[in-house]
Amino acid sequence: MAAASAAVRMLPDGGADDEERWLAEGIAGVQQNAFYMHRALDSNNLKDALKYSAQMLSELRTSRLSPHKYYELYMRAFDEMRKLEMFFREETRRGSCSVVDLYELVQHAGNVLPRLYLLCTVGSVYIKSKEAPAKDVLKDLVEMCRGIQHPLRGLFLRSYLSQISRDKLPDIGSEYEGDAESINDAVEFVLQNFIEMNKLWVRMQHQGPVREKEKRGKERNELRDLVGKNLHVLSQIEGVDLDMYKETVLPRILEQVVNCKDDLAQFYLMDCIIQVFPDEYHLQTLETLLSAFPQLQPSVDIKTVLSQLMDRLSNYAASSPEVLPEFLQVEAFAKFSNAIGKVIEAQPDMPVVGAVTLYVSLLTFTLRVHPDRLDYVDQVLGACVKKLSGKAKLEDSRATKQIIALLSAPLEKYSNIVTALELSNYPRVMDYLDNATTKVMAVVIIQSIMKNTTCISTSDKIEALFDLIKGLIKDMDGAQDDELDEEDFKEEQNSVARLIHMLHNDDHEEMLKILCTVQKHILLGGPKRLTFTVPSLVFSALKLVRRLQGQDGDVTGEDVPATPKKIFQILHQTIEALSCVPSPELALRLYLQCAEAANDCDLEPVAYEFFTQAFILYEEEIADSKAQITAIHLIIGTLQRMNIFGVENRDTLTHKTTGYSAKLLKKPDQCRAVYACSHLFWTDDQDGIMDGERVLLCLKRALRIANAAQQMANATRGSSGSVTLFIEILNKYLYFFEKGIPQITNTVIQDLIELIRTEQQSEKYEQIKTSS
Repeated sequence: MAAASAAVRMLPDGGADDEERWLAEGIAGVQQNAFYMHRALDSNNLKDALKYSAQMLSELRTSRLSPHKYYELYMRAFDEMRKLEMFFREETRRGSCSVVDLYELVQHAGNVLPRLYLLCTVGSVYIKSKEAPAKDVLKDLVEMCRGIQHPLRGLFLRSYLSQISRDKLPDIGSEYEGDAESINDAVEFVLQNFIEMNKLWVRMQHQGPVREKEKRGKERNELRDLVGKNLHVLSQIEGVDLDMYKETVLPRILEQVVNCKDDLAQFYLMDCIIQVFPDEYHLQTLETLLSAFPQLQPSVDIKTVLSQLMDRLSNYAASSPEVLPEFLQVEAFAKFSNAIGKVIEAQPDMPVVGAVTLYVSLLTFTLRVHPDRLDYVDQVLGACVKKLSGKAKLEDSRATKQIIALLSAPLEKYSNIVTALELSNYPRVMDYLDNATTKVMAVVIIQSIMKNTTCISTSDKIEALFDLIKGLIKDMDGAQDDELDEEDFKEEQNSVARLIHMLHNDDHEEMLKILCTVQKHILLGGPKRLTFTVPSLVFSALKLVRRLQGQDGDVTGEDVPATPKKIFQILHQTIEALSCVPSPELALRLYLQCAEAANDCDLEPVAYEFFTQAFILYEEEIADSKAQITAIHLIIGTLQRMNIFGVENRDTLTHKTTGYSAKLLKKPDQCRAVYACSHLFWTDDQDGIMDGERVLLCLKRALRIANAAQQMANATRGSSGSVTLFIEILNKYLYFFEKGIPQITNTVIQDLIELIRTEQQSEKYEQIKTSS
């Protein structure tokens, strides 16, 4: 069988089917020799047991199997070796054979690989017997394993050595503990085994044809845990305290990591160091650990490993607040910041996304460990600006995503945009975003304000805020707003409008400054945005006006106190800007709102001026008949609520309103607008506006128009038309009759009712005539 196995090892390379066949033959060889080995063990035949175990282990000399298949074969042999170890232990316990003689005996095995497996197995029994110091046996074993330099076979042999020795190390508190120096021997054994295994692992990459380099990389990746387990064993040794870790363990590991110059090994081992050793050790040896990063290969994904280290330490700080003073003591932030700077300097070709990712991790670390140090946060942003300096707007979507993460982190941590506004480098980072991403970031900022109901209460802060969200409030250079989806544009501008309502200060003077600042920015925003932003500014200003009701004063000059007059001047300028959109219907509504506010402040000239502007818009800008109907009813409703006008001004405005009502395009619309005007001459809560004659005049005029509409319907459609208008007018008569207007008598109402009945009968007659 051994000869057959040797023949298999000499076969040329084959495909997956061949490999399966070789594995099957190898397993068959292991099983057959294990059978004879068991028979020898049962008969206490040590000589045959060693013979067949050596032949069984010879199956592991194959070079034809991939790491995955070799592992299957190794595990079969490993299970059998555990049984052999138990036999050796029982033999030495009974005194059938001394462990020293057994240790010498197995060294006569013909091939090196089986000999070393047997030697490790007997060595385990030798240490267990305590007939020799554990450190001497371990040193002997780790040195003799140098005899296997084939990467795959050597890795599994040393993995076997590590496996059988891990519970026999001369550690503190262990039954194998020797003198005071024995802990150093235990550490030295594990370190030496780790270094040799790493060399074998790295060597795998450089064996075989270049075309299979990628395949070898995948195979090596499958074997990485064999190497990493050594570091795990080191972390479990009780005697490895902080001093030993700092002075011996970490420097030796890092020396091997840096010197191997293999990107896969460097990435994996640095990750292992971070994962297996305690956070406290990392914190106290931060400078040593970080000094290795700039020495790694340029192709190593340093940003991921560094990010994991910062995440781990920030979690450590979050879970144990009492350790925060230690972070300050070791100057963790400064060391991370310097290390990142050196890594970026050592790798001038590092993509922007890699550098920004490092700064995102550093900022996350800073916000979790030193949330009170805004200077640290600004320093990170400044370092990012330095890295980006000299570059155009970012076009790499991954880098852009990281910049958004960088800018969003302070917002999420502090839940207050005001804190972010204190960071001088925050807007400088935003300057490197393209126009589309600047808008995305602006929306994120506004959403943060809305979510946290942040009140921004000074004009300086608002100036800074509007500089951050300038992508939403004005056209950017080179921006193509025409290509923007209309729904997206509306959503963006609505968010700006909501933001304006969040701006508030109880101090009237400061609130006026805020309004002036907002006005300055939104008037530069272009006509498309004004219809969204101007109404918010107008209503915010009107809220301030109502807080100031009753105050008055001169409004000459710039530095004047906040008065309604001053604010109304600002409002007039703001609404006037809508003329360039044009949006006359919106401007008219806003003028009427301002007129009503001026009425509440007893400012008759101001209210009259706003009405004048509304009438000018109606006459010159509003041509659509439906828009005219809506506008005239708004004017009527607003004018009805006004109580400040003197007789002359009110007559002028009511005369204009009734005139416009009678000039609407359609007769029914004329009729409804005219009878609505009747309310302008009779109001319950205002002294002096109780003109029954003019009320009756409006209603009679509405009746004439309704009658004319009826005649037009008869002339064009051959029917008298609906009596709906007459019924609506009757409702108005009844309303004013209940109000006690003397001119509205029973007779007038009765005559109107008779007219409606006559028209209804005529309508029924026409319907019968048509159907017949």
